[in-house]
Amino acid sequence: MTATERVRLVATDLDGTVVRRDGSISPRTRAAFDACRAAGVHVVAVTGRPPRWVVDLADLFGPVVVVCANGAITFDLGTRTVLGSHTVPPAAVLEAVPAVRRELPGVSAALETLEGFRHEPAYVPRYDARRTAVVGELPELLADDPGVVKLLLREESTPSDRLLDVVRRAAGHLVEPTHSGMDGLVEVSARGVSKASALAELAAGLGVDASEVAAFGDMPNDLPMLRWAGHSYGIGGGHPDVLSAAGGVTAPCEEDGVAQVLERLLAST
Repeated sequence: MTATERVRLVATDLDGTVVRRDGSISPRTRAAFDACRAAGVHVVAVTGRPPRWVVDLADLFGPVVVVCANGAITFDLGTRTVLGSHTVPPAAVLEAVPAVRRELPGVSAALETLEGFRHEPAYVPRYDARRTAVVGELPELLADDPGVVKLLLREESTPSDRLLDVVRRAAGHLVEPTHSGMDGLVEVSARGVSKASALAELAAGLGVDASEVAAFGDMPNDLPMLRWAGHSYGIGGGHPDVLSAAGGVTAPCEEDGVAQVLERLLAST
């Protein structure tokens, strides 16, 4: 049995995996995805990004289904509609944040919600969200239960690996924390929600078994997906935990590592 005889779905992270440092996806990688679809292989993007940060990839990536917010949202990139979501209960947020602050008092919080981006006054967004965000204290931001798909916890002076350890210890019984490599930031989902859980739901709906999935990723938020998939590939230059957990390691994103693997798989069918 070869990998090609069983791969019916390709699941790929975006940033650092197929999206390059300049925000583009190479023609070679796009061609590899198009060739997969032409061969009857499903292609799914699986990312920590919220939906508003994937719509600009439609022309580069194709009309695929995207698992967003580390598994909390399933989004149709072609029609730009949310197909399903798993939210963090407000009570869990209000318990988890103070628990983390007991160990790291300087942590600030933000909420990625179905209604838009919200954050505490101390949380400084690094991207475009500051122009449209709702700002307030957590009880106020959660009063209308906006559907929290991701809680963001930031402590600028703390490396993300250490911050992740603190959040797991303080609030891991309430929520599902991870990170995607940005120092001082941990991303928190509802308990049990991950890239793997959402991908498993999606694959089941397509009649695809985990053993028939090839997954690609580079950061700790990809680990559940890589451990679940029958064929897993870490991206060269990725987080050490990913490279040790994956079944194989590709060339770096800038060298089209994902495309190289897909071309080999398709050539051997």
